[in-house]
Amino acid sequence: MRIERSTYIDKLKGKMWNGSVKLITGLRRSGKSYILFRLFKEYLLSEGTKEEDIVEVQLDDISSANLRHPVRLYEHIKSRCQDGRKRYVLIDEIQYVPKIKNPFVEDGGELTFYDTLNGLLSLGYLDIYVTGSNSKMLSTDILTEFRGRGDEIRVHPLSFSEYYSAVGGDRMEAFGKYQRYGGMPYTLSIDSDESREKYLRDLFSETYLKDIKERHGIERMDVMEGTIDVLCSGIGTLTNPTNIANTVSEKVNGNTVKTYIGYLTDAFLFSEAKRYDVKGREYLKFPVKYYCEDIGLRNARIGFRQMESSHIMENIIYNELVNRGFNVDVGMVTVDEKDSSGAMVRKRKEVDFVVNKGNVCMYIQSAFSIPDEEKMAQEKSSLNHIRSSFPKVIIRMDTFGRWYDDDGHLHINLLDFLLDKNAI
Repeated sequence: MRIERSTYIDKLKGKMWNGSVKLITGLRRSGKSYILFRLFKEYLLSEGTKEEDIVEVQLDDISSANLRHPVRLYEHIKSRCQDGRKRYVLIDEIQYVPKIKNPFVEDGGELTFYDTLNGLLSLGYLDIYVTGSNSKMLSTDILTEFRGRGDEIRVHPLSFSEYYSAVGGDRMEAFGKYQRYGGMPYTLSIDSDESREKYLRDLFSETYLKDIKERHGIERMDVMEGTIDVLCSGIGTLTNPTNIANTVSEKVNGNTVKTYIGYLTDAFLFSEAKRYDVKGREYLKFPVKYYCEDIGLRNARIGFRQMESSHIMENIIYNELVNRGFNVDVGMVTVDEKDSSGAMVRKRKEVDFVVNKGNVCMYIQSAFSIPDEEKMAQEKSSLNHIRSSFPKVIIRMDTFGRWYDDDGHLHINLLDFLLDKNAI
């Protein structure tokens, strides 16, 4: 099944020959190799690039096992480009190249794949693209090791628009599958629901958790797994490491849980959304919200229980906003209101998402349904207290198209929002 992922191809096209190594990162099995070795290669060939000017190395293939070495990999690629002609280098699963002791300098420290890539880049006539496992090739590593010459492109699981472009059919039926099984690309090739569920469960436990354990040497996997279960159960809920620790075990402290959450976010399994005081224009340290990178993985982790549509919808909207390149925070608005006795009290009202990109800012509420005026007033309350001319949006499942209410708030159907990047 062909899946169009034009967003990433456009990003790669925009970074061609920019003097940096293009590092395609993200969850394993999220489609990085497919994007680079099929879609991007197709683009290069369609633009007239000759096949011999594309150097491919797939390090997870047994035929490339001898190249899992920083020096041999460098020498292999250089030997194929000795004439100095401009070429594209595509390397898959770079994490298979281990650290070695520097054989050329006594007490010269270690050589890594970063040295390999920096060396190839310095030749001046190669445009280099690599994919890497999330647990071996983290954003923090990239920023440190490439010293400004690494250009990261983060790949996410399929958005609903990518998913729908592949499956087609009735929008609501497709979304019903998507909100249960998520956007891991391989799920589209699986015939039965039972097999999809097993694939997602195994992916979480046999791939992601083993990667994290291997990288960080975690001894308390019971605490790690308990932390994951709490985060999955409470997507979109304000929390902090201490509260999670108290839920997981009486014998674990908040600092341990905080460290484990750091591992999970570095591995792209979860994202943290901080609280932002809209009026005070400052960030609040705790509590924060966590969202799962793929809703199908979240559902599989908790046995496809706790399938609350409102929380799932909020997670999907968050992921979509991040996919579109927005910075996403949880908004807080402090207001003074009268209580039931008529006394003035100070309250904090939540805005689901405060999003910005460049000079664009929006305030967004996620509301699965608004059945009556009381619920409408509740959803609009925080938005009405924001004194700003930036757009205020309510994304809903129970409305059609897009329309503005008397307060100037845009109401838009969830599927219209997900399928049209220009809808808001």
